Formats: sequence, structure tokens, C-alpha cells
Amino acid sequence: MLMIEEREKIVEFGKKLITDGLTTGTGGNISIFNKELGYFAISPSGIDYFKTKVEDIVIMDLDGKIIEGEKKPSSEHEMHRYVYLNHPQAGATVHCHSTYATVLSTLRMDLPASNYIIADAGDKVVKCSRYETFGTKELAQASMEAMGQRRACLQANHGQLTWGKDIESAFNLAMTLEQLCKIHVISLSAGKPQIIEDEKMDEVLEKFKTYGQKKRD
Repeated sequence: MLMIEEREKIVEFGKKLITDGLTTGTGGNISIFNKELGYFAISPSGIDYFKTKVEDIVIMDLDGKIIEGEKKPSSEHEMHRYVYLNHPQAGATVHCHSTYATVLSTLRMDLPASNYIIADAGDKVVKCSRYETFGTKELAQASMEAMGQRRACLQANHGQLTWGKDIESAFNLAMTLEQLCKIHVISLSAGKPQIIEDEKMDEVLEKFKTYGQKKRD
């Protein structure tokens, strides 16, 4: 069986999508890319996360061909494939229908810098894509256009998409993005959110380059 470790991580983090409140039912999907093999492991379509087994995970290549797996892959496998084709640094991708991110996407609003932590996504703004039907190349393309060189985007009337160097990074960004959207939505309901000035966000973005623990030589 190929990519056993990646399969196990997808089973683990699929459950976390539910327990951490990022989705409901069988919504959302997760993938992990193995750069040595050039394959990605992705969650199957429509299976309860708490019933998903390692053998249910599907292995695909970057041409969209199923390499290993008996189950049907997530309907959004094109979206994940496009992330790995457009972002060589990506090692994992998370797509979910978290409440506040979906609220903003239903309003078709970009998320501005109402909180400095938005820098975690790589810019001063997280863009919302145009609406396209789920499970289509058109949605994958629209998501990449909205994402640009960032690590996240909102998807109109749908949800959110994030990537990271590994599944922990991608998942943490999805959690962070949901919290930022929640802060912004509540702020909108209370008044007019004050957006951080561009020059101040430039400082934040620069500081984020050295944030966290770095490996020693």
C-alpha cells in the first residue's frame, strides 16, 4: 500500500475537521502530497470521517489519474491537484465549509486586514473567488486565481481553501482563517471594522518571515 503515513494523517485530520468545527457531515476534504513520488493522497468522496479507513484513501498523480484505491476520490480532487501544480511549496491542502468563512464567501467579500494574523496567509488580504459549481475544473481555476501567491482563499457561496508545507500547517491555517472571518463578521455586525494600514501590514509581513522556531544547522 502506497503512502501509508499520509493515509493515516488524512484519517486523523479528517476527524479533526469535525471535532474542531471546520465542517459538518462529510463536507470538506484533505490531501497530502508526496514530492518524491509525485503523488497525492486524498480523502474519499462521501464517507463519514469517523468511518474512513486508511485503505479508503485514494492515491492520485498530478495528471488526475488514480494510482491506487478502490474508493471514489473527493469530488474536489481537481482543486487539490491545482494547488500542487501552482504551489510547489505545498505539502498538504485543506478544503472545508467552516461557518464564518462561508458567511463571508456568501457575501462574496474579501477578508481584509482587520487583524494582523492575516499575514499567516501570506498577504494583507484573503480574496474571495467567483462562484463556480463544486467538483469542477472551473472551481479549481477560480480558486487559484483568487489565491494567487497566498496560502488561502475564500470560495464564493462555498467555503475556504488553504495549503501548507505539511498537513499541520494547512490545517492550522484553516483554523486561523475561520477565526479571522469570525472576528470580521462580528465586527461588521457591531460597526465598521478598522483595517490595518498597508505600511503597518508590510511590517507585520516582514516579521512573519522570522516568526516561530527555525531549525538550527
